[in-house]
Amino acid sequence: MPVLVEKLASLKGDLTIVSPDAGRVKVAERYAMTLGAELAIVHKRRSHSSFNTVEAREVVGDVSGRVCVLVDDMIDTAGTICSAAEQLAERGASQIVAAATHGVFSGPASERLSESPVEKIIVTDTLPLSENMQIGKVEVLSVAPLIAEAIRAVFEDTSVSEIFGGNNLV
Repeated sequence: MPVLVEKLASLKGDLTIVSPDAGRVKVAERYAMTLGAELAIVHKRRSHSSFNTVEAREVVGDVSGRVCVLVDDMIDTAGTICSAAEQLAERGASQIVAAATHGVFSGPASERLSESPVEKIIVTDTLPLSENMQIGKVEVLSVAPLIAEAIRAVFEDTSVSEIFGGNNLV
């Protein structure tokens, strides 16, 4: 989170942190509080008539004309991120950014993200970036300084949690 927050703080415009689903609301709220940003949530309802399909999606919060940052722990096939981004675009977001700690990018992720309204994808280097994801939309941030600081804290017997502001969420 500290590595991503530092980058997100440099974004220009009215910032809204968006949880792509109900499961990431607490983390998105922490990002929003840290960055002094608004919070929005993409809510999906599962279909009662059809297995494993989404019936409707709603965006809770005003995203019109705002720079929306979808935050998640990882982007795997990019289905959730791309679907949420489409909802934000339909509701008038001025820019859509995806930020995740881990860029897994498996299966159809490259194609989905290339065709999505997501303008920038920010991930850390906790996983190597596959060749098919080396596209202009992707920016990789190094976690090496953060890990080095944590190792230093362990060896000096100081607080590792202080490095993370007392927070231990990804």
